[in-house]
Amino acid sequence: MPVATRTTDTRRVILDTAQRIMARKGYSAVGINEVLAEAGVPKGSFYHYFTSKDAFGEAMLKSYFADYLTDMDAVLAPSGASSAERLMAYWQQWRETQSIEDCQGKCLAVKLGAEVADLSESMRLALKDGTSAIVDRIERMIAGGLEDGSLSVDGEPRDVAHALYDMWLGASVMAKIHRSPAPLDTVAAATRTFLHL
Repeated sequence: MPVATRTTDTRRVILDTAQRIMARKGYSAVGINEVLAEAGVPKGSFYHYFTSKDAFGEAMLKSYFADYLTDMDAVLAPSGASSAERLMAYWQQWRETQSIEDCQGKCLAVKLGAEVADLSESMRLALKDGTSAIVDRIERMIAGGLEDGSLSVDGEPRDVAHALYDMWLGASVMAKIHRSPAPLDTVAAATRTFLHL
């Protein structure tokens, strides 16, 4: 196996392992040694792939959002469904992924957002870029829904997209606190109202 491929694969294994662990425990509660042990990577290898825990956290978030956006694009891809139907399919997928494991979910923006925003500027910016890319896609779906007549909104698509994303993030946090999908169901109903569905 070429060294470049082995390096890329090992780096990816470390990032994927960290995402799984940190989705459960948070960023500060997880040490690099725990991630490396779980990934089956020698302890001395970490700095071969990352210059610091901060750089590692930034890389992990960028990797997470790249995967998230790929999945989101697949859900929102044209399929014969209206823009409103595709957007609601995205919210339904969100509800399902945030309701798993007693509403502990697996969204790193929900799990790490407040925790790392004050710890690391580079991680805060990775979160900002990733969440902005999500809002961009929601805005495009709203604009598409206005064009195809499948939804309507009171206000500008960008403002509505931001409001919806913020509501879903908040509902995800509340679902974790209450260990109940009820906040997600409430925000799903509010989303239908926002979109006049």
